[in-house]
Amino acid sequence: MSIIVGLGNIGSKYDGTRHNIGFDIVDDIAKTLSVTFGPGNGPFVVAEGRHKGRKIVLVKPTTYMNLSGTAVKKALAKYRTDKKDCLIVYDDLNLPLGTNRMKEKGSAGGHNGIADIIEKLGSSDFPRLRFGIGDNFSRGRQVDYVLAPFEVDELELAAQARKHAHDAALAFASIGIERAMNFYN
Repeated sequence: MSIIVGLGNIGSKYDGTRHNIGFDIVDDIAKTLSVTFGPGNGPFVVAEGRHKGRKIVLVKPTTYMNLSGTAVKKALAKYRTDKKDCLIVYDDLNLPLGTNRMKEKGSAGGHNGIADIIEKLGSSDFPRLRFGIGDNFSRGRQVDYVLAPFEVDELELAAQARKHAHDAALAFASIGIERAMNFYN
């Protein structure tokens, strides 16, 4: 079994923003698997499905982004799953728009949601899929940038990267992190 966690902020005012791309990608996977989200047994919503004979649990924390660690920890406990079978999907300012990177482990890289997950799990040793959103913002305007939707001239590239991330996440669930990284990085 694999868990795929999409990071984002709850509330309609955050829908479609760069910071919610993790939610968007797990929503895309839910559509592919023909499953819908319902309440989880913790601070998250959950959808369960199957892909290539393997069970996949999709999770969206109902905490705000910076408090995602509690939801991830509780989901891992609920499903009795090792953190190495849990892929975290999130936005990353350090990658250009259109770029995705899958890694087995790593630092928070300045991402507060990932920092909280590392703190709550007591480890940075978990898979992640970083979705590049670029860093096209003026000094001091980072929050405005991540909480804004993609610009019209970015939509096509963002859609292509979103499809790529969707496919990479499903590959993680079906063939494992190492093979998925070989195909999708």
